[in-house]
Amino acid sequence: MLSLGLLIIRLVVGLALAAHGAQKLFGWFGGYGLKGTGGWMESIGIKPGYTMALLAGLAEFAGGLLFAAGLFTEIGAILIAGTMLVAILKVHLQNGFWVTANGYEFNLILIAVVVGVALTGAGEYSLDYLWLK
Repeated sequence: MLSLGLLIIRLVVGLALAAHGAQKLFGWFGGYGLKGTGGWMESIGIKPGYTMALLAGLAEFAGGLLFAAGLFTEIGAILIAGTMLVAILKVHLQNGFWVTANGYEFNLILIAVVVGVALTGAGEYSLDYLWLK
């Protein structure tokens, strides 16, 4: 049951982050694409906006897919946690803890989840287990 639980966590968190990255990279799922996301990043002082949007989008997209698949899970977790840490420091920290005030609550939860899974391992239902055991 542990591996099934880890699979559920990996799929939900990983695919959600991959979709979030796809919003930045491709404008999918109601996102603004690189140009729009880059413009927003510039407006809050993250420069160069387009490049930072590209890096954030790639980290979320690739990190999310790796995490969901349980392939190089630790690398996926690092990409996700790093992106969430930057989001906390650059966007959410000034607003306090609660997500209802645009705070860092959700980002911190995501960091805890991906670090926890990376430390425990991806489980038997993962590509890491199949290929790297």
